[in-house]
Amino acid sequence: MSHGISQGKRKFRVYAAACLSGCIGRFLVWLRYRRGVGNRFAHCRQFSLGELQVGWFVGCALIGSIVGVAFAGKLSDRFGRKPTMLLAAFFFAVSGIGCAFATSFPMLVVARMLGGVGIGVVSVVSPLYISEISVARYRGQLVSLYQLAVTIGFLGAYSANYGLLHFSQSGVAMGSEWMHRIFVSEVWRGMLGLAGVPAILLFVFTYIIPESPRWLVLRRRDEAALGIFKRIYRNAAAAAGELADVKQVVGSEAKADWRLLFSPGIFRAVLIGAAIAILGQFMGVNAVLYYGPTIFEQAGLSGGDALFSQVLVGIVNAVTTVIAVFIIDRVGRKTLVYYGVSGMVVALLCIAFYFQFGGSIGLSNGFLLTFFLFYVFCCAISISAVIFVFLSEMYPTRVRGMAMSVAGFSLWIGTYLVGQLTPWLLSAATPAGTFLIFAVMCVPYILIVWKLMPETTGKSLEEIERYWIKK
Repeated sequence: MSHGISQGKRKFRVYAAACLSGCIGRFLVWLRYRRGVGNRFAHCRQFSLGELQVGWFVGCALIGSIVGVAFAGKLSDRFGRKPTMLLAAFFFAVSGIGCAFATSFPMLVVARMLGGVGIGVVSVVSPLYISEISVARYRGQLVSLYQLAVTIGFLGAYSANYGLLHFSQSGVAMGSEWMHRIFVSEVWRGMLGLAGVPAILLFVFTYIIPESPRWLVLRRRDEAALGIFKRIYRNAAAAAGELADVKQVVGSEAKADWRLLFSPGIFRAVLIGAAIAILGQFMGVNAVLYYGPTIFEQAGLSGGDALFSQVLVGIVNAVTTVIAVFIIDRVGRKTLVYYGVSGMVVALLCIAFYFQFGGSIGLSNGFLLTFFLFYVFCCAISISAVIFVFLSEMYPTRVRGMAMSVAGFSLWIGTYLVGQLTPWLLSAATPAGTFLIFAVMCVPYILIVWKLMPETTGKSLEEIERYWIKK
């Protein structure tokens, strides 16, 4: 029901606050994780950590994320999308302060795990909320901003770390002993603690946005839901029609319960969502983002050239995501997947070919970099842009939070496994074999989207819901 949608300033403020809230949350996801990996050696020296302790320090945030994902859907269904996001912002803030002032390794781990819980919660609830507050015409574009925040966080974490490191080496003396430790002598504290700043922004933006009108309908608060629909549509008739459509669908459903996930049509949607969430992690994207410099060095590049190549990867990732935001509602979700994943297969096969035969036939490093960048382009414009759009809009309202938790749990398990297995694969299967495996994993993904997923572009959440219930 996208007719009569005004472009008024009031509606823009609602959308801007909603999307900034979700995007800041996703920025924190990358900020917390990348900082943990990138500065772990400073922590080793500070607390005299062994290899197992270093591994636990890096992995504890992901364990916290899995815990957060497991409970995020239930919390958002029971207490609301907005309070759950406020809780995530609180966890981020406490985690940042805890990391900055940690006096022991156990205290640092607890703080990191709290931040991980916030990551898990926000990774489920933010895209879910944006999809529920958006009209069908703009939903793909708005939820894609969530993925754009991933790329901003990827670049922003390195930039913030670089700035803090430069500041610590500038010879500036801080008046307070703790401030000197945080920003000068033990600058890793500042790098981890700085996540508290965007956490405050997340809390502020989440506080001023409205609750999801669809969740309000579930709680039989129709008047409040109608008021929010009027703010979104700026048209009383359109708002009333949307409310009636939501009530009709919600009224035909049973009370929210985990058992509802196993009803025929919904269970199909849950399985498909979990499959595309975990398969997307085994198609190589996180291996490229996490271990890009190592891969480039194995190809013969110097350390400086490897890092520069990774910067190019980050730039292409960010620019392409911006393009995806503007075309996803015009081209369509499934069309982007078809072309993007096909391009990923070509790029991965070419990268595998380079590692297997490049040395013997004299291929230059430019060949590898070209197809690396082409792979990142294809990935960013397809699965990276589409995955959270798909997951946030494909489930019925009553179980959307719980179903998103299942999909988010699958996604984070996949992320954890890829992070742990990629170094082993590069060693045991060689880089050529590793990228060949990634190419093979693209095939089931594109088949699932082709055969089992409906095209959701331009459809209301209620239309998509009816599709699954009829299955």
